[in-house]
Amino acid sequence: MQSTQTDFLPILIQVGISVAFVALTIIGSNFLGPKRHSQSKDKNFECGIESIGNARIPFSVKYFLVAILFVLFDVEVIFLYPWAVNFKELGYDGMIKMVIFMSLLLVGFFYIIKKKALEWE
Repeated sequence: MQSTQTDFLPILIQVGISVAFVALTIIGSNFLGPKRHSQSKDKNFECGIESIGNARIPFSVKYFLVAILFVLFDVEVIFLYPWAVNFKELGYDGMIKMVIFMSLLLVGFFYIIKKKALEWE
């Protein structure tokens, strides 16, 4: 299957339109939105409870580690969808490559379990 750079032009146009829409929406809401400031409105609000103490308390590194691992495995699972759609077209070569990919993913998962990265204390 041959592809040229012109095949990617619709994707680039869609990305450009998306970025322009987001930028224009943010800039437009900044200029067109109401600007009413008051002491009550500018106060920090959280669940109707008055804030006590400093909001900048340190978080456990485990929280960030679990979040990063979730994103990592989530992105790896995204690679399974194109493979599943094109399973018959890829043949045995695609099957072997996916088995290698999944085995590396499984090795990483067992490594994470062995290091107890997903256990809370």
